[in-house]
Amino acid sequence: GLPRRFEALHSAKTRRGAGTGATMTPRRTGVRPSTRGKIAMADLVVRNGNIVDGTGAPAFVGDVHIVDGRIAAVARADGGQPLDAPAGTHEIDATGLLVTPGWVDIHTHYDGQATWDSMLAPSAWHGVTTLVMGNCGVGFAPVVPERRDWLIGLMEGVEDIPGTALAEGIDWSWETFPEYLDALEPRRWTMDIGTQIAHGAVRAYVMGERGARNEPATPDDIEAMREIVSDAVAAGALGFSTSRTIAHVAIDGEPVPGTFAAEDELFGIGSALGDLGAGVFELAPMGAAGEDTVNPIKEVDWMRRLSAKIGRPVTFALIQVDSAPGLWKELMDASLAAADEGADIWPQVAGRATGLLGGHFTTYSFFDVVPAYMDLKLRKLPEAEMVAALRDPAVRASILGWEPDDATRERLEHAAEHTFLLGDPPDYEPSADRSLAGMARASGKDPLEVAYDAMLENDGHGLLYVPILNYSDGWLEPVREMLLHPRSASGLADGGAHCGVICDASLPTFMLTHWTRDRQRGETLPLEWIVKKQTHDTARLYGLGDRGTIEPGMLGDLNVIDYEHLQLGSPYVTADLPAGGKRLLQRATGYRATVKSGVVTFADGEDTGERPGILLRGAR
Repeated sequence: GLPRRFEALHSAKTRRGAGTGATMTPRRTGVRPSTRGKIAMADLVVRNGNIVDGTGAPAFVGDVHIVDGRIAAVARADGGQPLDAPAGTHEIDATGLLVTPGWVDIHTHYDGQATWDSMLAPSAWHGVTTLVMGNCGVGFAPVVPERRDWLIGLMEGVEDIPGTALAEGIDWSWETFPEYLDALEPRRWTMDIGTQIAHGAVRAYVMGERGARNEPATPDDIEAMREIVSDAVAAGALGFSTSRTIAHVAIDGEPVPGTFAAEDELFGIGSALGDLGAGVFELAPMGAAGEDTVNPIKEVDWMRRLSAKIGRPVTFALIQVDSAPGLWKELMDASLAAADEGADIWPQVAGRATGLLGGHFTTYSFFDVVPAYMDLKLRKLPEAEMVAALRDPAVRASILGWEPDDATRERLEHAAEHTFLLGDPPDYEPSADRSLAGMARASGKDPLEVAYDAMLENDGHGLLYVPILNYSDGWLEPVREMLLHPRSASGLADGGAHCGVICDASLPTFMLTHWTRDRQRGETLPLEWIVKKQTHDTARLYGLGDRGTIEPGMLGDLNVIDYEHLQLGSPYVTADLPAGGKRLLQRATGYRATVKSGVVTFADGEDTGERPGILLRGAR
């Protein structure tokens, strides 16, 4: 029952039988004296796993020994004399299972959620053991009391996190950014968290309404912002973030503060990172959402000059857009050329399309243009009553019998060609025959009827999938090329954000299932390379040199995975945020154990209740 790629690794006689599942057995033994070829008692031993260690090296069978939260030794089954380690206080039999470092997710938005939630789902369900938040210029510190609601509206508008949930959940026990870190310090989570200081909060704090309304910053404003960012990084911020895409707007429609910042402001703030020799400069640049295809190359030019001047990494969101499907390559190649000039620029790319999820209980629905449907939706019925109404033949007829005008009909026809049945398990690289139009042609139905029936599946929780970015050619081959580019960083999962329409926090799992094993419409990628991409590489970009590989001295952050059966579940809507806020969640099966600093946080996908994760203050 081993995955084919591991059969050779286990074909030779292994040291410890042929168990097939991860078993966790607490044991206690006396501590033996440490001698050559032996180690002292381990807190955790993961035995006989197929180890992909995050360095990019080929997989091998062996054991991982963790003592006091760090990897004490890695013993190879084929490496000569194995370590004669005593039984640990806790053991995991990983025979036939994949053992990797914990995933390091550098692009999340748990800034508010981290103040009330110790689990940090859905990222926690997908093997993430370290995350970075505070991206895209939005965050919650610094803040004066009268600006708290405004910062909530900014986060709600940009990242689609229910403002009512943020207002209910955040305790606001800080004003400055160091005080925000102090508020997080005593908390514990399933994973370590690091954060960046956000331009939007800094600008509004220093400039008040002028900053919130994107008025130009004066030299005094810039110096004040530089000092705040310097204090934040000195206190432990992993970097500074900003947004320059006009797609990012507050709930009141105003672009994120800093969207139109001039170079003197960007370079002035960036100098704080250079002076300290610490921190990453992260941004969502002009054109990041496809709204602009002219300015992005100019963005890379100032990023190149900034990085070279301050000597710090710059990472920016990069996504393929329909209006300029080849622009991504030009931007990535410019980033590569910049490295020859002393700049350190990393385009941050996603592992799949940015896709909207549409159903009856999401923010967006395919039927939102239908008057009879909107009348029903505005009644805000309980879910069961809403589904019952949609199953009423008279209601169905009123919705499907609607006659749109010519312009609306044309838009719907276009949408039907680009809207797909998501399925369960979900298909994130669907072919044209999975579109509403394709299904309609095959069945002789109208696309609206296909959509109606699909959304009524799963007790009315069926979802449609609309890939809007990274899918210009109708497949993910451009994404594969982006991932392979030598300057790309794996990110943009947006955990904690876009609660009502996107659920990409599952990207770490998708990277394994789709890109190394399941892809049908093109070539896959090497497992060892994908693991390195989202462990070693993401950790090193943010200066987290104590994690991301399975080597002695590294943090004991691991995933033990039934690789052959690893599978994403279908996303679903639930109302578990504070104040009853709704969000999309997505689980996975196949994670036999997730280990954070030597402590098992999830066993067979279930929360163990352990919370070893801490706040990260600065690089290490």
